[in-house]
Amino acid sequence: MQDPRQAQAPLVEGNRWRRYRITFMTLFSKEVMRFSRIWVQTILPSAITTTLYFVIFGRLIGDRIGPMEGLPYIDFIVPGLVLMAVITNAYSNVVSSFYSSKFSRYIEELLVSPAPNWIILAGYVSGGVARGLTVGIVVMIVAAFFTSLSIHNLAVTLLILLLTAILFALGGFINAVYANSFDDISIVPTFVLAPLTYLGGVFYSIDLLPEPWQTLSLANPILYMINAFRYGLLGVSDIPLGIAFSIIALFIVALGVYSLSLLQRGVGIKH
Repeated sequence: MQDPRQAQAPLVEGNRWRRYRITFMTLFSKEVMRFSRIWVQTILPSAITTTLYFVIFGRLIGDRIGPMEGLPYIDFIVPGLVLMAVITNAYSNVVSSFYSSKFSRYIEELLVSPAPNWIILAGYVSGGVARGLTVGIVVMIVAAFFTSLSIHNLAVTLLILLLTAILFALGGFINAVYANSFDDISIVPTFVLAPLTYLGGVFYSIDLLPEPWQTLSLANPILYMINAFRYGLLGVSDIPLGIAFSIIALFIVALGVYSLSLLQRGVGIKH
C-alpha cells in the first residue's frame, strides 16, 4: 500500500509553487501599477529628455561633428540614449519602491511570510525591468521620428535591453537596502550612474580617446552594454560581443547573489 505522505507530496509541491506564483505576480503587478499610474512622472520625462537630446546633439551639433564609425551622428547616439533611459528607470523604480516599503515598514510583512527571498527579489526586480523596458520602447519610438534605423540583430538588441534592465534593477535594490533616508537613494544615480553613463560611449567612440583614457574606459561596465546594444541596432561596436555579454552576465550573477545575501541577513531591514 502506498504511503499517504508520498501520495500527497506532488499536491504539496504543486501548492507551494502556486503560492510562489501568486506572490510573484502580486509583487509584479503592484510594481507595474505603481509606475503606470503616474506615467506623467515615470515615462513621459524620458521621452521629453530624449527628444531634446536628438534636437540639440543630433540635429544642431551632429551636423557639425559629422559621421561617427561611418554612421550619421544622430544614428550613432540612438543606442546610448535608449540604454541611458533603461538604466535610469530600471534603477529608479526598484530603489524608490523598495526603500518606500522599508520606510512604511510593510516590507516586514513580506519577510515573515512563507515566500522565499528569491521570490521577493524577483518581484521587485521584475517591476524595475518592466519600467525600464517600457521607457526603452518609448524612447525608440521617439528615435524613429528623427532617424531611419533598421535593427541589425533583433535577438542581440532585445537580450541586451533585458539584461541591462535586470542588472540595474538589482543595483537599485542594493542601494535601497543600504539607504537610510530618501536622500540616500539619489546619491548613486547622481554621483555614480550619471558619470559612468556619459563616459560609457553614449556620444562618442572610445577609439577617439587617447591613451590612457581609452584603456581606462574599459573599466566602465556600461561601455560594454552600450556597445553591445549598438551592435544589435547598427552592427558596429568598439567591444567584441562575446566579451560584452560575459561582463554583463558576470555583474548580474554577482549582484543577484549579493542581493539575496542582503535579504537573508536582513541588512538594513531587521533591527
